Amino acid sequence: MPKPESPAGVVSSQAVSSMTGFARVSVEVNPQTNYSLTLKSVNHRFLDLHLRLPSAFDALEIELRRILKDQLRRGHIELTLMVDRSAQQRAGYNRELVAAYVEAFQTAAQEFELQGQPDLNVILRMPGVLQAEPRSNGEDAEAISASVLQQIGPLLESLKTMRQREGSALAAVLEATLCRIDEAVQGVAALRPEVEQHYQQRLTERLESAVGPEDSALGINRQRLLEEVALLVERSDVSEEVARMETHIQHFRDVLAAGGETGKKLDFLLQEMNREANTLLSKTAGVAGKGTLITELGLSMKTEIEKAREQIQNLE
Repeated sequence: MPKPESPAGVVSSQAVSSMTGFARVSVEVNPQTNYSLTLKSVNHRFLDLHLRLPSAFDALEIELRRILKDQLRRGHIELTLMVDRSAQQRAGYNRELVAAYVEAFQTAAQEFELQGQPDLNVILRMPGVLQAEPRSNGEDAEAISASVLQQIGPLLESLKTMRQREGSALAAVLEATLCRIDEAVQGVAALRPEVEQHYQQRLTERLESAVGPEDSALGINRQRLLEEVALLVERSDVSEEVARMETHIQHFRDVLAAGGETGKKLDFLLQEMNREANTLLSKTAGVAGKGTLITELGLSMKTEIEKAREQIQNLE
């Protein structure tokens, strides 16, 4: 049995699949009939099947669609069946036209009292005398259909092998991206206490400078002032965003490890991570000193998240 053509390599044990794949097989049904069956897959939001089969294979197309829907979940899938019937043609001749040429030769010879016999080689070179006679497609359609249904299983496995190999490569890229996001999150967590303390001191100094020293006549109360400062500092606290980012990162890793249909789940998680990064940036905007480092880390998170979103568009 012919082996489907696919790139060499070892499939990772990780069960993450890309939507990019290719597999092809060529089969000789009999000395007069052969065909090639090709499966090609690229990314798509849903399962999008496109089958290209010659005429007289309507029943086969219905069965192939059922099999593909059972075996695949997402991707733009193109299945092409090409049948080579070049060996199924036999040489023939137009009997009526040959008879007409012979009759015309004999009539002319008799009329002009000439001797000679018609030359068959000359007649066969006359326009329209020789012609190819294709055999009926129905003679081999059933045999081809049966063969294709035998080959579609191994061909799908070959396609899945390539998709899994591509998925493993994507998973490695995503893991590296996730590590960089995690490093940025941990950097924010390390800077947060010092930045909050600096922010509180700075707010206190500015407010005291604005209202002047404590003066009961003006109704200024230092304790009330400090409470307002603490409220502003609390509103700029990013500890919740850091905690949620850490949770999303771990969940992302768990989904990758579980495999299966990961694309849509990971896309949702990245949307949530991007939302947390935006909130972090809005809370730390205008914080001087090392607060600018948190801003840089937040922007780095957003850059890596966008890279990851581009990658997962090709995950099943």
